[in-house]
Amino acid sequence: MRAVGVITYGGPEALEIVDVPEQHAGPGEVRLRVSAAAVNPTDTLARNGSRVEAQKVDPPPYVPGMDAAGVVDEIGPEVATGITIGDSVMAMVVPRGAHGAYRESLVLKARSVVPAPAGFSLVEACTLPMNGLTATLSLELLGLERGQVLAVTGGAGAYGGYMIELGKAAGLRVISDASERDMALVENLGADIVVPRGDDFSQKVRNHFPDGVDGLADGAVLNELAIDSVRDGGSFTSVRGFSASDVRDINFTATFVSTLDGDFEKLDGLRQHAENGTVTLRVADTYPAAQASEAHTRLEAGGTRGRCVIIF
Repeated sequence: MRAVGVITYGGPEALEIVDVPEQHAGPGEVRLRVSAAAVNPTDTLARNGSRVEAQKVDPPPYVPGMDAAGVVDEIGPEVATGITIGDSVMAMVVPRGAHGAYRESLVLKARSVVPAPAGFSLVEACTLPMNGLTATLSLELLGLERGQVLAVTGGAGAYGGYMIELGKAAGLRVISDASERDMALVENLGADIVVPRGDDFSQKVRNHFPDGVDGLADGAVLNELAIDSVRDGGSFTSVRGFSASDVRDINFTATFVSTLDGDFEKLDGLRQHAENGTVTLRVADTYPAAQASEAHTRLEAGGTRGRCVIIF
């Protein structure tokens, strides 16, 4: 069975078509015929060896990918989620070894698989699970209440865009940053205030909120450069594990989306958000599996809006 993976870590050219064993659904599992897999920054880190210790691949290949959408073709016993053979579905994948989203067929825990949003293609659906769940978890960690102020860095990105949209759905005021060419995009996503992107993000936020915001989601990985945007006793969550201590009683958390692996209800909630228009599914372009390296090259070049998607 075909997959896209790496034998030796490296640049985008390290990606190649590899053969992996076919798997079958066991108890509590479903198998989907993968049609589309979104390409995320975490996939490039997996490909270049930055996460080799966590991946523990022996022997190779390593198959990246955290977002998949396809059609269910096998259901094991003891599955009670209502998914049936032939259903169009989407799923978040936590890669390990050859178990990643970049493959023709994928066996997952049943609770990791939910119906794809009605009215959307599978290519569009695969852009939602991982980044949507990451934003969902970030909002939970920030613990904000309706009417409070959320700051988002990297608002034009997939995670940042979902943070803005889900934050607005939760009744928050949202301030975000954007490059000049992305100002209109971030406004259309729902941000109440958009400031120019830059290392002086905190000062720009304080120009609008002198006491600081109630919570910050740091999608652009500004780290310490963004701390001053948060009020005393506020909250700060990072997608790359950044933390600090003893800073004006700010609550620092790390958003690790793998903790939501198998959370059927939260993932299905994102499906509902897509169907009612709360969140926007954005596709930059599609690439056949044999051209996966081109998708990685484009992502690493920067400026991609929406997700590149590998299709099988």
